[in-house]
Amino acid sequence: MPSWVWVLIAVAVVIVVAAIAWQALARRRTGKLQQQFGPEYDRALGEAGSRRDAEAELQAREARRQDLEIRPLPAAARARYTESWQNVQAQFVDDPRAAVANADSLIQAVMAERGYPIEDFDQRAADVSVDHPQVVENYRRGHRLAQASATGDDTTESLRQAMQHYRLLFDELVEPAADEATARGRLDQDGRSTGRAQERMVR
Repeated sequence: MPSWVWVLIAVAVVIVVAAIAWQALARRRTGKLQQQFGPEYDRALGEAGSRRDAEAELQAREARRQDLEIRPLPAAARARYTESWQNVQAQFVDDPRAAVANADSLIQAVMAERGYPIEDFDQRAADVSVDHPQVVENYRRGHRLAQASATGDDTTESLRQAMQHYRLLFDELVEPAADEATARGRLDQDGRSTGRAQERMVR
């Protein structure tokens, strides 16, 4: 068999192996993002229109989140915010619209103290989705209902739903267990990064 035929066969084998390896890496990346973001992965996929664009968006969120210094709440701050939330809930009985607006402001205050940028709502939701993917959609729904309330396009039932949506994120933001899980995730990731750096130094 001519030598050029063997060359073509070798090139073809390399291409096939590379394609298989690429597909394996893509599946691994998809599985990791699906596990990390849960329902937020499906939402990003629906908005992006392609898996590649959706995963690029989620990876960008993850990278941005790593640059943020998210802090756990001190015990005194946690108690203060919990008491403030109870006051907001009590206010709902007499003034539902004001209660929803105050709940929105309270969540922003908690996020700011923890280190999340709060200037833009969409970015705020994207940032918090990395640590709280199971409830970030509740936050979006609550915010939409709060906006409707600000323009007078609301009902007592929609305001009640807004409070319920906000409560789910509020609980996660002030819950000590959520802080520990976030800290463990950062520690694990930092540990892997440090390990990889040490391996490169050894080599």
